[in-house]
Amino acid sequence: MRFSGNLFNALLLLLVVLLALSLVTSQHQARKTLQLLQQEKQHALQMEVEWGQLQLEQSTWAAPARVEKIAAQYLQMQRPKSGEVQFIQPK
Repeated sequence: MRFSGNLFNALLLLLVVLLALSLVTSQHQARKTLQLLQQEKQHALQMEVEWGQLQLEQSTWAAPARVEKIAAQYLQMQRPKSGEVQFIQPK
């Protein structure tokens, strides 16, 4: 009966060691995942900042006054006079 008690204790010890290793592994994986999440949040924040800058740049380039100035200077375009405008009605 003494032999089975030692075997039982050895199995319990093995089980405790395996559970401890499993706990350490899961904690390590959780930390790695949290670090990856933080990196992705930082990347998303950088992308939002860049998106805002691009929207501002687009509004600057597409400003009506700028477009009209470029059309007049580089393309020699001008606004039509009121008599030159024709409205076409769709059928």
